[in-house]
Amino acid sequence: MSRLVLTIDTATPAVTAGIVADDQVLAEQVTIDARAHAERITPNVLAALASAEVAMADLDAVVVGCGPGPFTGLRVGMATAAAYGHALEIPVYGVCSLDAIGVLTDGDTLVVTDARRREIYWARYRDGIRVDGPAVNAAADVDPGPARAVAGSPDHAALFDLPRCDPVSPTPRGLVAAVDWSQAPAPLVPLYLRRPDAKTLAERASQ
Repeated sequence: MSRLVLTIDTATPAVTAGIVADDQVLAEQVTIDARAHAERITPNVLAALASAEVAMADLDAVVVGCGPGPFTGLRVGMATAAAYGHALEIPVYGVCSLDAIGVLTDGDTLVVTDARRREIYWARYRDGIRVDGPAVNAAADVDPGPARAVAGSPDHAALFDLPRCDPVSPTPRGLVAAVDWSQAPAPLVPLYLRRPDAKTLAERASQ
């Protein structure tokens, strides 16, 4: 069955939107700016639609990366995806953003992205299937295990004594490939993996 999909990911500094028809990427718009998720995601979606010469009403589904990622950026992408799904009355599928990278790798691969606070989000994959993670740790505490290459954030991949490979961030093709299309979409749940920096007054008073 042919399926026209809008893809969105804001779990990394790459603000990504794309249009995918089955396995073919019709358009991809990416802005690398960790502080511009809210400003760039909608323009990138509209630009991808225009580049693919696709009307929003033609979309069959939305796929969004649910992290792990920083609280604010991740929330922007997921809220945007949910809004499009609601407005168009089409299903919204959430996937692990690390899976959207790892699914396009071969062999034993470590995938890492920036978690800030001198930490990384990571997961291990074997032939595109996650076998460990996701988790958040300091890079020095992450055991690459049998991994023979590392994908994801180039700056953080460089912390490991392994060859680097693509992708460096979630891509439209990876986001679509990470979906189990045989299942109905589950409710969107963000993978924060740790509590947000902001604390309530009660939490601050208890410290």
